[in-house]
Amino acid sequence: MPRPPRSALASLVLIAAVVGCGAGAFAYTAGWLSPSRLTSTRIVDALAPPGGPALGHRRNHAKGICFTGMFEANGNGSAISRASMFVAGQYPVLGRFNLATPDPNAADPTVRVRGIGLQISAPHSNVWRMAMIDPPVFAVSTPEGFYDLLKASASKDPEAMKSFVGTHPEFAAFGAWAKSAPWTASYAEVAFNSLNAFVFTDGAGVDHAVRWSWRPQTEVVPITAEDFAKLGPNHLEDDIVERVARSPQRWTLVLTIADPSDPTSDPTKAWPPGRHTLDAGTLIVDKIEPEADGPCRDINFDPTVLPDGIRVSDDPFPAARSAAYARSYALRTAEADDYPRTTASVKP
Repeated sequence: MPRPPRSALASLVLIAAVVGCGAGAFAYTAGWLSPSRLTSTRIVDALAPPGGPALGHRRNHAKGICFTGMFEANGNGSAISRASMFVAGQYPVLGRFNLATPDPNAADPTVRVRGIGLQISAPHSNVWRMAMIDPPVFAVSTPEGFYDLLKASASKDPEAMKSFVGTHPEFAAFGAWAKSAPWTASYAEVAFNSLNAFVFTDGAGVDHAVRWSWRPQTEVVPITAEDFAKLGPNHLEDDIVERVARSPQRWTLVLTIADPSDPTSDPTKAWPPGRHTLDAGTLIVDKIEPEADGPCRDINFDPTVLPDGIRVSDDPFPAARSAAYARSYALRTAEADDYPRTTASVKP
């Protein structure tokens, strides 16, 4: 088992360095990029660990496991979006549970942030892709801030992280969550949050700013970091394989609708409690498949792949993530010969 971080600050640095979160790496997309500004190449390169990237793997969220299942819509989501997968019915799902780390062999207890990539498919080629994480807020408010965070985390200057925190006060909320939030010992007990705001358009053409969460229907049992570490380096994968083999695992899709005064461009700012919410249906995970040869291996969970009825808001991160995801995807597909594939099946 890897040794624990040397200090509380070092712990935050580690968390920050891998907080590519479901959000992954960031950069400005076409129209914003210029040689003197942030690029997807610079961001993806900054995510690499000191020994270099794990060839053939995602540049962040490199450790994960595939699943398939369905989204069972109850029809409530159609009140705020004309997206076809909100019409009552069942829609196929392809997804991936993952950890926010560039190391595919990282021990689970060394990674604070957990994520989920998801694709919901509906008739007429309507597809909704998303990449979500478990913190309630993101670490920084802009893509440039994320790059600054990566550089500070990797710096040998002992004052670099302190300086970063001093110039990015919004980091405090994420830091507090990372230090104090309870751990869980299962992906099935994790609530995954979009953090970014999107615009949902209903059948009458009215727009609604929305964030969403997948909330577990499994009972959440908090565990200390010390007890979680005792479960082993790959417990999360072993646990979800065993759980799904016994019975499908479920999450409720909760849509949160913003008030006009709520910020939509800054994922570090949580919306106040009491905002109107809708239970739009249930994610049902009924099959776990191996990462190497599973159906999610070659999927890019680009959060700007959206169905009619959902579009990006003024939040810069989805477009930024799209650019970096594309860069990561191009790199890992070019390195396919370096990827350790296997024909073995996941077994309980």
